Amino acid sequence: MRSLLKFATAIDAISEFFGAIANYVVVLVILVGFYNVVARYIGRLIGVTLASNTYIELQWYLFSVIFFLGFGYILKHGVNVRVDFLYTRFGPQGRAWIDLLGTVLFLIPFCLIGLYVTYSPVLRSWVTWEMSSDAGGLPRAPIKSFIILAFVLLLLQSIAQVIKYVAVLRGDPEVTQTLYAEEAALPATE
Repeated sequence: MRSLLKFATAIDAISEFFGAIANYVVVLVILVGFYNVVARYIGRLIGVTLASNTYIELQWYLFSVIFFLGFGYILKHGVNVRVDFLYTRFGPQGRAWIDLLGTVLFLIPFCLIGLYVTYSPVLRSWVTWEMSSDAGGLPRAPIKSFIILAFVLLLLQSIAQVIKYVAVLRGDPEVTQTLYAEEAALPATE
């Protein structure tokens, strides 16, 4: 189990790395958006077109990259949206069962289907060097490739989470504390 946990830790490091990149991309989105606004108003003021679709599409693409790079990071930190009101009533073992079943039955198949469905369109986009239909638009192949990267990162982090859930179910106190820190101190209500 220790070697599997080391593998999960390596995947966690990958998710942290791409999550950190996503944080820097947020700054880029803000800078490009600021340029778009300033260029539009200054251009209007002086009667020259300073803004273009290129910068607008770049802002959209960068905004998408934030999410694509952050999926695994979000899963690792457990900040994804939860709507299960029963989940909060369970202790770490009960939550680990719910998380394990949800990940194995839904999240991992979703990632695999996503990879299967997106592979051909992304490859076709590279082969034809698909361009945006907007004047001055950007090529679409690079941003479409991020869809595959997002599914790979989410799949890897899903596998890491499964390993950690199994460790919790096997009674590993360190992993339990890491995954369910606030709940570990509370008595289980299972």
